[in-house]
Amino acid sequence: MKTRDVVLISLLSVGAAVLLFAVAAYLYINRRRRKREDDEDGTSCAIRADSSATDSGRDKNISRLNGFLNLKTPLISTKTLGAQLETTSTSSPQAKSPASSSAGAAAGASTAQGERTPTAHNKQLQNVKGQDHPTHPSMAFLQNRSISLVDMYIDNSEPSENVGQIHFSLEYDFQNTTLILRIIQGKELPAKDLSGTSDPYVRVTLLPDKKHRLETKIKRRTLNPRWNETFYFEGFPIQKLQSRVLHLHVFDYDRFSRDDSIGEVFLPLCQVDLSEKPSFWKALKPPAKDKCGELLTSLCYHPSNSVLTLTLLKARNLKAKDINGKSDPYVKVWLQFGDKRIEKRKTAVFKCTLNPVFNDSFSFNVPWEKIRECSLDVQVMDFDNIGRNELIGRILLAGKNGSGATETKHWQDMITKPRQTIVQWHRLKPE
Repeated sequence: MKTRDVVLISLLSVGAAVLLFAVAAYLYINRRRRKREDDEDGTSCAIRADSSATDSGRDKNISRLNGFLNLKTPLISTKTLGAQLETTSTSSPQAKSPASSSAGAAAGASTAQGERTPTAHNKQLQNVKGQDHPTHPSMAFLQNRSISLVDMYIDNSEPSENVGQIHFSLEYDFQNTTLILRIIQGKELPAKDLSGTSDPYVRVTLLPDKKHRLETKIKRRTLNPRWNETFYFEGFPIQKLQSRVLHLHVFDYDRFSRDDSIGEVFLPLCQVDLSEKPSFWKALKPPAKDKCGELLTSLCYHPSNSVLTLTLLKARNLKAKDINGKSDPYVKVWLQFGDKRIEKRKTAVFKCTLNPVFNDSFSFNVPWEKIRECSLDVQVMDFDNIGRNELIGRILLAGKNGSGATETKHWQDMITKPRQTIVQWHRLKPE
């Protein structure tokens, strides 16, 4: 009996120790993750969410804001605009997709609900309008675009699959430095539940800030939801908006499991003329199934001297390969003719990052008559001091058998537009 008791006590002690270790590891990892989120660039503004419809959705936490969020330490200058925009009550006819008359009525209803009483216009604006100025004050921000931001989030490629569309509108209150977002409706969303429907809602962020986010109410059992909700981003001077990207991410709510991603839209605000109160229909992009990351490259070919130039600009959201949740990425490039490798180049190694900026160019001598036969095998690698370097992801840039439609089109655009630099984001593919 004594021996059995000793064995039982030993087993219980070992089990308790293992359990305590697992709990401690979980708390440590969770704390590190929260600290990393807190270190991200924060939005120094006040955010309000107004809802025009009620829903029996889940209770909101601090991320889902129904009232007023005021961050005490402002990081954004609140300089007033030299001239204000004279707003009109008519919305823009720039809808990106043909919407039905009912959709238009919904948009009008949302606009009416989200409007706030306009204040008296500044007389200086009228004086400015009377002069022969080539640029309207509200358009000044369009001339100072953040190229790096546009390159980071712009994606003109077609969605790999149809996951529906989202209808929303934007407006800017110049007097109160407030961006007004109205999420109107979704259309033709995919079914994520066994019932053949979904429970969609939209998560809203103004990148690069990912810490503060807003969410619409959940619409139950529908593939064509109507949210008609308005969000106010207060304390945003127009100059600051050009460095922000509107991110709308549609999810399917699940009570007993993790919410499913349906699709998302990125809209750099430096590309939007807010003076027109634009309305958009945007096709949702499906979430990346192979989460290897993305690579921004440019191609240029000079037929006169037969020089093919590949520029590796930057990568984003690379897959972590190391224990610390990071990677040590570098890029290896092979010039190929058919299956035969001719010439190899590679970049420097960037330590502990998932978003490296390479800014490295490689030139290859390729005769014009061979340009359609060659290809570039671009491999993003993770460097290891001990052991073999691991592949993070790769693309094949070629005119015929590229690794995807985007890669093939990029090569063809380079050929049809000689001496021009063609820039394109590419999703990395696994082995």
